[in-house]
Amino acid sequence: MPHLVIFGRKPIGEKMKFILFTLVGIIQLFSLSSEKSIPKNAVSYKTLKEMKDEIAGYEDVAESLINLAVYGKAKNRSYERLAVFVDTVGPRLSGSKNLDKAIEIMYKNLQQNGLENVHLEPVKVPHWERGEESAVMLVPRLYKMAILGLGSSIGTPPEGITAEVLVVASFDELQRRSTDAKGKIVVYNQPFVSYAITVQYRIHGAVEAAKVGALASLIRSVASFSVYSPHTGNQEYQEDVPKIPTACITLEDAEMLGRLASHGKTIVIQLKMGAKTYPDTVSFNTVAEITGNKYPEQVVLVSGHLDSWDIGHGALDDGSGAFISWEALSLVKDLGLRPKRTLRLVLWTAEEQGGIGALQYYRLHKGNISNYSLVMESDAGIFLPTGLQFSGSERARDIMKEIMGLLKHLNVTKVFTGGDGTDINFWIQAGVPGASLSNDAQKYFTFHHTHGDTITVLNPKEMNVAAAVWSVVAYVVADLEDMLPRT
Repeated sequence: MPHLVIFGRKPIGEKMKFILFTLVGIIQLFSLSSEKSIPKNAVSYKTLKEMKDEIAGYEDVAESLINLAVYGKAKNRSYERLAVFVDTVGPRLSGSKNLDKAIEIMYKNLQQNGLENVHLEPVKVPHWERGEESAVMLVPRLYKMAILGLGSSIGTPPEGITAEVLVVASFDELQRRSTDAKGKIVVYNQPFVSYAITVQYRIHGAVEAAKVGALASLIRSVASFSVYSPHTGNQEYQEDVPKIPTACITLEDAEMLGRLASHGKTIVIQLKMGAKTYPDTVSFNTVAEITGNKYPEQVVLVSGHLDSWDIGHGALDDGSGAFISWEALSLVKDLGLRPKRTLRLVLWTAEEQGGIGALQYYRLHKGNISNYSLVMESDAGIFLPTGLQFSGSERARDIMKEIMGLLKHLNVTKVFTGGDGTDINFWIQAGVPGASLSNDAQKYFTFHHTHGDTITVLNPKEMNVAAAVWSVVAYVVADLEDMLPRT
């Protein structure tokens, strides 16, 4: 394999290496796209009793994977690998040189690890940069606020936007007070209910404020706890609505502005944002495999995303998920195991911009959808696992419960609902069973998309357990005689 070339940047190596790499990539993609699908009427599933007996036969293999990950020579390996990676590369925003460097490093790491079919699949991704940004309250007192612009936000004019503030606690309140919003900066001081519900203010806050004539929007960070830490994230504009600058502020400042407004105080803020959007650039999904020894065309996909936001180090979101996914294949390889079907590792690009890398992968591989037994994604940080979240048929869920029983010595045996994830939802919605790791979500969202997302948040012992869970589930599903049933 020639040296890696990053498309859209200066080539690494000579021109001939660039050409060779391109040809190799095309050949690999052609090979992947030519996989044969399984006829639906060719599948014959065992009874649950037969499946229980078959899964019970994996107790020794499961114990070997657990012992290697938690107590053996691989102890702390995923944590140590990740620490070197994030300390060396730092944050990895879509379209950035840091993300290019990260992909290059991981490509080499996976090759050096001895994994098979290591290759890159190109994806066109957004390129946005936040630039310099500030928010200063001028009235009723001079006070500099901590802010983080939201992904894809436009910038302000160079002199900034200076305007009176309207504080609202919900979209409904904004509509009731729509006549008061024109020409103002709308501040959302919405209470935290859950991430799924409250994140709608981050995603749609700018559009809703623009509809009623606001000049900009500032949104209370989506978290239940804060140590004066703003949280960034993506937001979405609407084609028929004017674009206005938008950023997140801390819980503390949102509540302060809410109190001032409740006492009838006039609030004036000067907002300056240097955000810019550049033309799309080319990035890559990073892929590696352990090829199956009996049904190599069938796939169990294990994944995490390699990109991150441009603040913090992206260790929690989602370096940890990417690295335990790599570790799952490393553990299987270390034991000399080769499952019946292929274990495929995918490290997604541009997840933070809405799963752009994953969508491209789905479009490229969906013709082989009947060959996918399970798609797995870890993207909720790595703390001590509480179980596995699973989406699939009841028969498949019964099988997963038996597999999780192999982890009884780790006390991680529960199977919850909701195995979805941004990068695997395309497959789940099309009927493929999906799984994600269940963690302490509250702790996760304390650090999510903040400057605090560093390796310090993670615990090597917890990563060991997570890697053990991930490897056992991936290997056993990949080695069962039958694919997971979809009905």
